[in-house]
Amino acid sequence: MLVNQLKMIPLSAWFGLVVIFLTAFIALFAPALAPYGETAIVGAQYEPWSDQYWLGTDNLGRDMLSRLIFGARNTVGLALFTTTIAFSLGAFLGILAALKAGWLDMLLSRLIDVLLSVPPLILALMLLAILGPSIPNMVGVIAVIYIAPVFRLARAAAQNIVVLEYVQAAQLRGEGTFWIIRKEVLPNIMSTLIAEFGLRFCFVFLFIAALSFLGLGIQPPTADWGSMVKENATLITFGDYTPLLPAGAIALLAVSINFVVDWMLHKSSGLKD
Repeated sequence: MLVNQLKMIPLSAWFGLVVIFLTAFIALFAPALAPYGETAIVGAQYEPWSDQYWLGTDNLGRDMLSRLIFGARNTVGLALFTTTIAFSLGAFLGILAALKAGWLDMLLSRLIDVLLSVPPLILALMLLAILGPSIPNMVGVIAVIYIAPVFRLARAAAQNIVVLEYVQAAQLRGEGTFWIIRKEVLPNIMSTLIAEFGLRFCFVFLFIAALSFLGLGIQPPTADWGSMVKENATLITFGDYTPLLPAGAIALLAVSINFVVDWMLHKSSGLKD
């Protein structure tokens, strides 16, 4: 049974799964895999690729390979943490709004409309300029921004469930709100939410990299794929494409996540081809 299910996974999804698990492995075991420390200055500036420095060194003489490995932990780890916060709050509030309806639904929906009315990057830049560029502020700002689209999706999906007979029967039995959400509504929209989680993680991951590139995300000397591109962009003018490696890592992971999400959406849709 399991073997047959594995055979049904398309090659694109297999590719995405391999890249995701490889990235997770590198992130978890970064200290053991990296040849040097995250912030250690091990040579001169912009050393070329060699047996000692496989990907050369950066603008301060830090090993690029080590920074790339630690960047996987920092960038991907923070994106996962931020997405989990935004998704948990957004999904809960969306389901609660659909279940309760009335004034609560109206109030939450209007607050979400206000968030959606401002472009995410402009809102993030404005809030981080006010609060200051730090990891806690960045996580909080991005989580607040991405609560809005998760809320809209969870609310729309839950509205199709809360009108069904078994939910109304649970309400007539006197079951509590949290019990109905956990037992009746959430299991029936879980496949949609899981696919949305993958897409939202991809957006948050790219958003963090963009903020770091602009100098308002993960701050030096912490390794981050977005800031690595900015710090070493000078090399491109000399024909050295090492700064494109973290950019390539960002693109590869984003594409891989989309491959897996596309497969999950196709599977949950019930289509055969």
